[in-house]
Amino acid sequence: QKVKDSMRVLLPVLLSKSHESYDKIRAILLYIFSTNGTTQENLDKLIQNVQIESDSDMIRNWKYLDVPVIASPAAQQHKYPRRDRSSEETYQLSRWTPVIKDVMEDAIENKLDSKDWPYCSPCPPTWNGSGAV
Repeated sequence: QKVKDSMRVLLPVLLSKSHESYDKIRAILLYIFSTNGTTQENLDKLIQNVQIESDSDMIRNWKYLDVPVIASPAAQQHKYPRRDRSSEETYQLSRWTPVIKDVMEDAIENKLDSKDWPYCSPCPPTWNGSGAV
């Protein structure tokens, strides 16, 4: 069941003195992951109120892994297109497929866009697609 007002649930945990700062950072990251980012103002308020200024880089550096820490309309347009996996057999506890699986399959099939993936070299022309090179 989806949490309707996650900030209302999150704030008592963040303001509690009984939780360690690393646990609070994990809670903030879960909030950011679940909402696909937050505003710069909201993130600054969270970091300041929870008093984790010295460890704020642990949150902000996720942007280098393409996690939308700060939500922007442009970030939604560049989202990697997902493959339809509705016909694949799934396990009961693992119905979600991570994006990296789609990226790796496209890399093997030589379908990655060179604009988005400039450091991936194309497969040799003699390659027949039978396995990773």
